[in-house]
Amino acid sequence: MQPNQAEIEAIRAQIAALQQECASLSAESPESSSTQAQTTNDSLAQLLESLAALTAQLRQKRAEFSALQVRSQYQSIEQHVEEGRTQAKVHADRINELAGELAEEIRALKAIADRISPSYWQVYYKPFITGFQTISVPHVRSDGDVWTIVNRVV
Repeated sequence: MQPNQAEIEAIRAQIAALQQECASLSAESPESSSTQAQTTNDSLAQLLESLAALTAQLRQKRAEFSALQVRSQYQSIEQHVEEGRTQAKVHADRINELAGELAEEIRALKAIADRISPSYWQVYYKPFITGFQTISVPHVRSDGDVWTIVNRVV
């Protein structure tokens, strides 16, 4: 049990004890003297004051406990998000690395195609490779909060 929860349970126990004491004082009917009745009424008034103070304290502790739970839950969510961002960063870096390698391979292929295309055309009467204007590779970038995947033309 958490410290705050233990304090709340202790206050509840005190309230229950005071309520029992109030009930027993109320059940007693002072038959003897008015002095004893006055003493009983004074004791009952003090018990009711203590009961009101403990009830207020209980409300305050419950509010603190509730705020603590919300804060704890928010921190847990925030930690989960940060762990996810770290994992995503690793994958984004790998995608960018692979995209760089792929772009180099495409440029090398284009260089070969440019070199042999005239001869290839003479032999086969068609182009060797087409579509180099529309080849793109993915690239992941971030402005810090929002991540974007864009296609870069090679």
